[in-house]
Formats: sequence, C-alpha cells, structure tokens
Amino acid sequence: MRHTELWARMDHHLGSGYARVWATQYVMGELGGRTTQEALDAGFAPKEVWRAVWAALDLPASER
Repeated sequence: MRHTELWARMDHHLGSGYARVWATQYVMGELGGRTTQEALDAGFAPKEVWRAVWAALDLPASER
C-alpha cells in the first residue's frame, strides 16, 4: 500500500476534510501511542498504519 491509497481510504471513510484532522489528533495504541501522521512521519509502513486505522474505526473485514 502506498501513502496515496492510505489517504484515499481515510478520505472515503472520514471525509476529505476530516481525515487529515483525525490523522493528527487520534492516538492509537497499535501505533505505539502515535497518531496516523506521527506514525507515517516515524517511518511506519502505510499498510501497518491502515490496519490500526481500520481497527480504530471498527470497519468491516472487507475494508481491511
């Protein structure tokens, strides 16, 4: 997964305006207490970040 796909998925589920806000404010334990943006900045793979976002948003398995 590339960064662009991660952001497209987040935009789809959260809305294009809110996705970036959520990504800088919502802290996830699965990412070591980081937000989406902090995890990406720290070098986490977009696929790993998406898995944490997917779980946090309680999305269906088909969206994983």
